[in-house]
Amino acid sequence: MSASPEIDRIHADHALLGMRVQVVLRLFLAVFLVLAVLFDPPASWAALIWTVVGCYLVWAVATVFPARHPGPRTLRWAWSALFVDLAAVTAVAVLAAYSDTISWTSDVLLTGFALIPMAAATQLRPAICAAVAIPATVVFFGASVAARPANGEPWSLVLLHTLVIGGLAVGAIGISRLQRSRVETIAGLAADRARLLDDVLSVDRRARRDLAEALHDGVLQYVLSARGELGAVGRGDSAAADRVDEALRESSGLLRSTLTSLHPAVLEQHGLAVALGDLATSTAAPGLVVIVDTAAWPPGPSPIDEVLYATARELLTNVVKHARARRVEMTLEVDDDGGARLVVVDDGVGMPAEQVRPERLAARLAEGHLGLSSRRVRLAAVGGTLSFAERTGGGTVAIAAVPLPD
Repeated sequence: MSASPEIDRIHADHALLGMRVQVVLRLFLAVFLVLAVLFDPPASWAALIWTVVGCYLVWAVATVFPARHPGPRTLRWAWSALFVDLAAVTAVAVLAAYSDTISWTSDVLLTGFALIPMAAATQLRPAICAAVAIPATVVFFGASVAARPANGEPWSLVLLHTLVIGGLAVGAIGISRLQRSRVETIAGLAADRARLLDDVLSVDRRARRDLAEALHDGVLQYVLSARGELGAVGRGDSAAADRVDEALRESSGLLRSTLTSLHPAVLEQHGLAVALGDLATSTAAPGLVVIVDTAAWPPGPSPIDEVLYATARELLTNVVKHARARRVEMTLEVDDDGGARLVVVDDGVGMPAEQVRPERLAARLAEGHLGLSSRRVRLAAVGGTLSFAERTGGGTVAIAAVPLPD
């Protein structure tokens, strides 16, 4: 699953919703213009004014179809229709202002400017919203000045009305920025989800392949060897019977070890603290001391035991294989925020910083190196994190943090 199509789809969905809201507001504006001119018809230039209003009404209705069946170009250029709205309201208001010596038509028409910033707020691009809303405020002021001789409005009211339209313009720009921020946040979460799902599926495929290889190269070989000796056993060869017994004993041991690594029974029966003690005992190598501190951990099983156990096993395995450490301290505790924290500290050679950066771990995962990369993915899937730091005096500090379920 690719994150990019998901992000594009989210942007397109929000752009389409914004365009449809814009069309609804445009229809309201068209109806408003018709009613304003109808209820208080102008004394002169009536034909010209009705022509402008009629053309705009047709234009508003015509934009409904692209909103119902939009294409990529329609979504990209939907904002440009706002300038047609602004031009239509300005033209009708100015013509009404000069159509009669005394008229309230232009004064009523000027309130239609309030819909322009609101329609501009539907855009996900604040710069375009500003390019529409700010000129709408300026044009409103100019149209109000032109209408003063007809409606006798004092300068103080002109300025106050302009201030209101300016406030709407500022609010529209803010709403546009807020919308864009939310859409980008949602798109980022969708991208993270898609990427995490890809990583989890990759981990599962690699884990199944490794399990199949382990069974094929280990248990299956012993079983085939025992099967090959059955003929000799049937002929009474005691040495062959001993070889069959040894092969079956080795295969049962390998199966038990594999099952324990997949899901140790002690983890389900006694909880993580006891399971970590058993893990430390089974992992300890010659010259390596593993100390486990679970005093601050509540007894019994919990829903996050499995993911923390697998993380501890991977960290200890890396220490044994690569760190050349003499001492490992493993601490399991509940932190001050109520989350679970597993801290593994060794006194080995340490890990190069570039090897544990998130992008490097992601690259290693893509290359098929599971290990720490898969642990980071698993922890992230339950809201956790895996971080590393250099230990004072040499060595590495690994911290796995997971939120505890309510």
